[in-house]
Amino acid sequence: MLRQARHERGWVSALLAPALLGAYDPGPITRTRLDPLTIATDDFARHPDPTEWRGLTVEQIDFAEERARWRLYRIADPKRPTGPLWFVPHDDENAGFEAALAALRKYGGTMIAVDGGGGRRNRNVTFGRSIDPNRNFHDGLPRYPSQVLAAITEGAWPIIALHTNSPGYEGAKSGCPLEGDSSGEGVISIRFCNAVLTPSASTARRWPFDSDDVVAFATYRATETPAAAFCRDAMVGDDWNVVQERVVNSDGSLSNYSVLHDLDYLNFETLETGTEPAALARARDRLTWMIDRAMSLCARPDQRPRRVTIRFR
Repeated sequence: MLRQARHERGWVSALLAPALLGAYDPGPITRTRLDPLTIATDDFARHPDPTEWRGLTVEQIDFAEERARWRLYRIADPKRPTGPLWFVPHDDENAGFEAALAALRKYGGTMIAVDGGGGRRNRNVTFGRSIDPNRNFHDGLPRYPSQVLAAITEGAWPIIALHTNSPGYEGAKSGCPLEGDSSGEGVISIRFCNAVLTPSASTARRWPFDSDDVVAFATYRATETPAAAFCRDAMVGDDWNVVQERVVNSDGSLSNYSVLHDLDYLNFETLETGTEPAALARARDRLTWMIDRAMSLCARPDQRPRRVTIRFR
């Protein structure tokens, strides 16, 4: 009976949630130009030298959508707006921020970093669970993708997402013979496979791919072959660790959203090593190596496609 009561209360809460919101009025999207040296987050605090920010603009973007309030930081090179869109969704993946900022200074474009209060998830919600910023890309919630991907409509190309991950993978969920560290959590490893994720492992295992936790994702529609994924053949041919991601229905991630909206997208992952400066630099350097090599393999000016038109519904 207790279980049934809890079950019924869950249904009642789900039904009442829209009513609690009242007439849906998300309010304005506010954009505030900031001095990066005054932003009180750990990511910005690691960069107190004004010369690192020379030629860049920083905006804070605040908005509400459905049950969440979001804060994004948009760092841009206004003289090179058609460089990549660098995306750092998880606020606790510090090497991703470091690599994105270094790449922005080198290649131009726009960087979007989600403010999660130092954590992986957005806890600023009016009801329900906290939200993974990389599981919130839905056509039915257009504000969030429209703000993250605004630079794409202005010619930014390609999208490059940067992540860190915990060691190993969860062997019980893998369909491959167990190799490497199968005592971890999650699926981010070149040794993991299932119906969605198929690995193509580096044979030489040269740095940075001497670690099973350092991988690139190549995402493709289920109606196509892995070779259809942006940059997949070039990365496999260059002997990378490449996880081939097959998409049927979106899981809300930017990789899925991108492939279903015909956007060129890459995702680079490395092992999380913490914030001690030397360890952080090592993780950053693995990501920047992948960025530099991918830019030469797949994102040269002569490879740029026609500008993509995307409608945020």
